[in-house]
Amino acid sequence: MNIQELKEYWLKEELSAHINGWDFSHIDARFSSEEDELPWSFPERIAHYKKDTDRILDIDTGGGEFLLSLGHPYELTSATEGYPPNAELCRKKLVPLGIDIHEVTDYGNMPFPDEYFDLIINRHGSYNVNELLRILKKGGLFLTQQVGCLNDRELVEMLLPDSPVAFPEHDLIHQASALKNAGFDIIEQNEAFRPIKFYDTGALVWFAKIISWEFKDFSVEKCFERLLAAEKEIRKNGFVSGRIHRFYIAARK
Repeated sequence: MNIQELKEYWLKEELSAHINGWDFSHIDARFSSEEDELPWSFPERIAHYKKDTDRILDIDTGGGEFLLSLGHPYELTSATEGYPPNAELCRKKLVPLGIDIHEVTDYGNMPFPDEYFDLIINRHGSYNVNELLRILKKGGLFLTQQVGCLNDRELVEMLLPDSPVAFPEHDLIHQASALKNAGFDIIEQNEAFRPIKFYDTGALVWFAKIISWEFKDFSVEKCFERLLAAEKEIRKNGFVSGRIHRFYIAARK
């Protein structure tokens, strides 16, 4: 493709950038990430701690796909979601199963009684430490896998040089300290960086538009020259790459 054709292709990808749940199938064949190559398995850690009699909560459940994969008794399962399209998806998919669903954006004011849950899980979502303390039973567990503040940083700087890190204290050290200071005992913790590669610049455009909190103010028009440089690197090396940043904490009240 010539430059004008590339621009038209990238603008088309930019316009198509929307998502239901957490579905990246639109770019599946055009990028790869070692998300499954972390030194821990979050589903396995949940299975290690979870009992079938536990009352559990999944905060920021997305479309509920991960929650359903746990196979927990529906009548003992609650979930929250703050993104309206995903919340509506959950109401259609999870409520008929008997799962308790709430649309929540105020993480410091959750619609649950004190000391209600045995286990709270949070995969790549937000949380309020003091509210976790309130709604967890004594001895209850909080398990979280988080996207760290340096996630995709090399790709962000490729397209948007000198962009500030969006949440500079969102890493293992700061988040584990916040939980400890609130009164939790940290029983497990880990942190990892793994490669992410894009084999097509159009896929990178779509991704950057979806992950807008990392690629702040990204647009094809604004970043066109940077996208051309990325295209040149892909043609030379077959891909452009960065790193994903993940951390894991298991904490007991």
